[in-house]
Amino acid sequence: MKKTLLVAAVAGLLLSLQAPSSAGAASASAFGPSSHPVMFVHGYSGSGSNWNTMADRFRNDGWPSSHLKQWSYDSSQSNAVTAQQLATQIDQLLAATGASQVDVVTHSMGGLSSRYYAKNLGGASRIDTWVSLGGPNHGTDWANACADTSCREMRVGSDFLTALNSGDETPGSPRYATWWSPCDTIINPDSSVSLSGAANTRTACLSHNGLLTDATVYAQVRDTING
Repeated sequence: MKKTLLVAAVAGLLLSLQAPSSAGAASASAFGPSSHPVMFVHGYSGSGSNWNTMADRFRNDGWPSSHLKQWSYDSSQSNAVTAQQLATQIDQLLAATGASQVDVVTHSMGGLSSRYYAKNLGGASRIDTWVSLGGPNHGTDWANACADTSCREMRVGSDFLTALNSGDETPGSPRYATWWSPCDTIINPDSSVSLSGAANTRTACLSHNGLLTDATVYAQVRDTING
């Protein structure tokens, strides 16, 4: 009988020790009442699948799949055309989730169409936080080697960028944040990424596409859009 009671007591102690851990895991979700759906915008020659790693991390941190939209678009067209299509996609995401605003997370050229949307198509009121990972916000010499409309718009001093960057680079109420890597060989110069009025963060030595999958960058982005 004593042995049975001892076993039962030990089992109860183990359960009591495990309980706080389970509760802690359940409360670890970063998604909360103030969180927004996330609209991912890929870069030149990319697709929505570029975001698989980051989207999975958001899901693991509590974001419902319905709140994570990995959109694909024709990246050879003008960024102004893409911005109009983005407006429709964001309206659909807001309607589907019942949210009033989205967080827009972009990679590379995806930052340009989304900035055009915010500045020229009334999108600023629909965006809570805007994120640029390795965006050619002031142009890149890499674009000198390609001839698509969107590529020409990414060139330093292009008419598109001159207009986009005129006046306030971070218009309206969204919180703007950029991440740039000193080892990104696609965005030249490195200073192209940073925007006046944004929180601009230098990363570790990451490749251009490494910005999409780096765990530290993800955690910083998550905390920024949830701030």
